Amino acid sequence: MGKFLSDFKAFAMKGNVVDMAVGVIIGGAFGKIVTSMVNDILMPVISLATGGADFSGKSVTLSQVTDEAGNVVESTTLNYGMFIQNIIDFLIIAFCIFMAIRFMSKFKKKEEEAPAEPAAPTKEEELLTQIRDLLQEQNAKK
Repeated sequence: MGKFLSDFKAFAMKGNVVDMAVGVIIGGAFGKIVTSMVNDILMPVISLATGGADFSGKSVTLSQVTDEAGNVVESTTLNYGMFIQNIIDFLIIAFCIFMAIRFMSKFKKKEEEAPAEPAAPTKEEELLTQIRDLLQEQNAKK
């Protein structure tokens, strides 16, 4: 049992697993933010622009079952409004992720473009350089 736990600990603490877990948690929180932005900010504006249309409630009734009194007991609907809503959510999330990745890649390029200062030679490198120069002088005299 001890080997199992140590193997599991080694697996769980690998960089990729931890990074993935952090990504999933942040992604879930990001999804909630985007969903709120769509439902609470964008959809009311779209609804106002389209004359009060609310996509999420749109559906087509495919079949209905009624009782003897004519009351609808069961109905099968095609909820295309929720489909449209989910497409809008997806497009906004994809756009936000695209912008975040684009921003990060520009930031990373700026880091890469900055030239790194060459490291000062160590005393050993200076000594080896002097030895090389002396050997070249000796070979040149021959």
